[in-house]
Amino acid sequence: MALPRLQLFEFNDLDWVGTDVRDTVVESLSRGLSWGRTLTGLVQPFAEFLEAAGTDRVLDLCAGAGGPAQILTREFRRAGREPPELLLTDLFPRAGAWQRLAAEEPNVRAHFGAVDATAIPAEVGAGRARAIINAFHHFPRAVAERVLADAIRARSPIWVSEPFERNPLMFLSFAPFGLAALLANPVLTPKRTLGKAVLSWGVLPLTLGISAWDGFVSTLRVYEHPELLEMVRPFAADYRWAFGTYRYALGGKGYYFWGVPR
Repeated sequence: MALPRLQLFEFNDLDWVGTDVRDTVVESLSRGLSWGRTLTGLVQPFAEFLEAAGTDRVLDLCAGAGGPAQILTREFRRAGREPPELLLTDLFPRAGAWQRLAAEEPNVRAHFGAVDATAIPAEVGAGRARAIINAFHHFPRAVAERVLADAIRARSPIWVSEPFERNPLMFLSFAPFGLAALLANPVLTPKRTLGKAVLSWGVLPLTLGISAWDGFVSTLRVYEHPELLEMVRPFAADYRWAFGTYRYALGGKGYYFWGVPR
């Protein structure tokens, strides 16, 4: 029996959560995704999406701290492929993290103004395919529909992918990498603070609880294939849609969903 989608809260989304907590969760998540090679299986389908889209320029929506963009770029190079050009955008830009990433990765650039994924300015989105990697689950259904509709109105190719399906047990495949990344974060973080050290080493059970809650809630927020198809049903004749799944270490399984104008 399929689990219902639940739009429960994540600590990382709450305004009152401190910067050290938010950075610790985000940095550990990104590093765990990298160590677990969680996005390796996306290289081939993402390359196929870009070929169908007829572009190698991508607008990375909801880029967060830039972790997925950095990981995907590295995975492309590991596979012997030239990475696409990624332009990082977010409603709440993280200038410091993006500047560091852009300095390391020549294929990554950043737009430092706030960008609403439901209303992309023409000057930002023109000529670029749109991608939402590991973040689409954050949107309530009405907002998710507006994100897709805005891309379709602009005749922009659109990509959505998540590292989990709607099954809380799927988060267990990521847990060993996430725990290792959390323990190492005070040393590997680009901005070391006492608060991050306390979170990873002093009050580890509390930080683990926050991270585990956010991880399990993320899986319950994930949209499934029938729901994605229902969102784009009004545009079925105008776009070609594709859906698939990919695997990674320890039984992990994610999905991708993309559309290009006909």
